[in-house]
Amino acid sequence: MHIQLSDHFTYKKLFRFTLPSIVMMVFTSIYGVVDGFFVSNFAGKTAFAAVNLVMPFVMILGGVGFMIGTGGTALVSRVLGEGDRKRANQYFSMMISITLIIGLILSALGVVFMEPIALFLGATEEMKADCVLYGRLIISFNAAFMLQNVFQSFFIAAEKPKLGLAATVVAGFVNIALDALFVGVFRWGVTGAAVATGLSECVGGILPLFYFLRPNQSLLRLTRTKLEKRPLLQAFGNGSSELMSNISTSVVSMLYNFQLLKYVGENGVSAYGVLMYVQFIFIAIFIGYAIGSAPVISYHYGAGNHGELKNMLKKSVLLTTCSGMVLAALAFCLAKPLAWIFVGYDSQLFALTSHAFRLFSFSFLLAGFNIFVSSFFTALNNGAVSAAVSFLRTLVFQTSSVLILPVFFDVDGIWWAITVAETCACMISILFLFVKRKKYHYL
Repeated sequence: MHIQLSDHFTYKKLFRFTLPSIVMMVFTSIYGVVDGFFVSNFAGKTAFAAVNLVMPFVMILGGVGFMIGTGGTALVSRVLGEGDRKRANQYFSMMISITLIIGLILSALGVVFMEPIALFLGATEEMKADCVLYGRLIISFNAAFMLQNVFQSFFIAAEKPKLGLAATVVAGFVNIALDALFVGVFRWGVTGAAVATGLSECVGGILPLFYFLRPNQSLLRLTRTKLEKRPLLQAFGNGSSELMSNISTSVVSMLYNFQLLKYVGENGVSAYGVLMYVQFIFIAIFIGYAIGSAPVISYHYGAGNHGELKNMLKKSVLLTTCSGMVLAALAFCLAKPLAWIFVGYDSQLFALTSHAFRLFSFSFLLAGFNIFVSSFFTALNNGAVSAAVSFLRTLVFQTSSVLILPVFFDVDGIWWAITVAETCACMISILFLFVKRKKYHYL
């Protein structure tokens, strides 16, 4: 059964429509996780710490793709809801063009300045060479990574989420296979991990170009267009929350690394890296749902269908809340097995990581709700509120928590910081939903 953006969404239909984007995001998150697994087990914990130190910067650059993808999709989906398919295709083509241009510029800058960036991030003399090498190689593929992030959103707006899923799954398997070959067999260390990830990003970012360039059966197709200031600024504004969230998360990760180097040393950075890998996968479920449901919300907002906005908000809050409870319980119960997979070879590091996992697990209780609320306002083309939720949740609350809590609770304060931040963000999310209810009629 073909599901359209204009449909009324039951729980079953909503699950079927968003499932491809959820799986898509999980596979995307597996890239870094697979890199970490092979580097940690075949190249050692120093190389593993080096990868974790550089990764936040890499994610900031790739986050520009999320901004264009989510903001552009909200704009294009709204225009589709207004019934103007020609203009929607022009805007879609504009977003892909600007992604390529910005991606290439950021790649060049990242490669040139990677060494001072690594030193700024706190790379020790032992980690520096691996940091610079891994960073330069993986940033060389940044344009493809950004395109992949953009297409993840637009496949859903085009009513072809399964094709987006297929492209991402293929890319994920390419990454796993090449990591096993380059790092596990050839023992190329961080070089093999970076090249494996980069080539898989090419699969996920370039293959969709060929689909949308040719005549197809989706709602969208790449056409000749020119860059227009107004729609680009609208898209960037709409997606600013996703970019802000990505930048803030990366900045906070850097701060975590600084604090952990201060309180624990290299083992702390490695332990935090394991937590981040699991968080990538768990949070990917929430982000995937947000990406999958956003075009539906934007479409009905453009069509003026307030009843469906109420329906989407009610169902989404229930789904994200229940999912948060399940994931928190899983993270708590699987703390030791998950830690053993990555750092089982070092008893001290294993004990530290297992303990951190249990404290960290409570953050998943509210993360899904906060992520959805930010995405909900992006879909309503209100980038300001969406950015405020993301900014406060990640940069303000997490930064404050990770700086203040260790003063009173030592290292455990670092592991509790994200849960405290999510609790504060939940209160802000509820406040914004209440304040804006009359403007958008979703309550």
